[in-house]
Amino acid sequence: MATTEVDIKELLAAGAHFGHKTERWHPKMAPYIHSKRNGTHIIDLTKTVVNLEEALSFIRKTASEGKQILLVGTKRQAQDIVKQTAEEIKMPYVTERWLGGMLTNWNTIGARVKHLQDLENRMASGELANKYSKLEVQRFQEEIDQLNNIYGGIKELNKRPGAVFIVDINHDSNAVKEATKIGVATVALVDTNANPTPITYPIPSNDDAIKTIQLMLDYVKQAVIEGRAKAKASETTKAK
Repeated sequence: MATTEVDIKELLAAGAHFGHKTERWHPKMAPYIHSKRNGTHIIDLTKTVVNLEEALSFIRKTASEGKQILLVGTKRQAQDIVKQTAEEIKMPYVTERWLGGMLTNWNTIGARVKHLQDLENRMASGELANKYSKLEVQRFQEEIDQLNNIYGGIKELNKRPGAVFIVDINHDSNAVKEATKIGVATVALVDTNANPTPITYPIPSNDDAIKTIQLMLDYVKQAVIEGRAKAKASETTKAK
């Protein structure tokens, strides 16, 4: 099946080329910088296209293998976009804050997730309502809401993800560190103030503009959809 091609005009319209002020740059981003304009670095979008297409190819392959991609975006302008995208493609996500050990100490985090799921099941079955007073049930519900706020996005993270996608690697540096530590591939937007070296698939791009974040997540979503469709088509062919 045909795969979505990256459109450089869309990247331009979304402002993906706008980096940070020149005094805030990271020297290792030099290969991806096109020029300076009014004291701001301009990202070379021709290189963004190349890197983005490589990243999307990897995401497509990961999705076709049935692996999960953990989407991470905890800064304000990324939260809603990341959550909506993740829910649409049924992938785990982190939008509130990265909990230490989310990847490197899953036994502890997983125990909290299991506790949340257990409470939700007991609430849904009516067990808590039958066993406790209204006030106590209300407190259980408050605990469920609080736990969902922290762990809700990773309830379906059933094992080590196939990849972690990160909107801002400076803001969510712990996600980068943990994924790198356990050998999980990272795909991330890398602005001119960040070090692209630790990222498996760095995408040179503005990581602050809502339009840019939305466009990049749209590309990710489409790659996941295409990967799953390819896997389904392959299964159908084998079944014949």
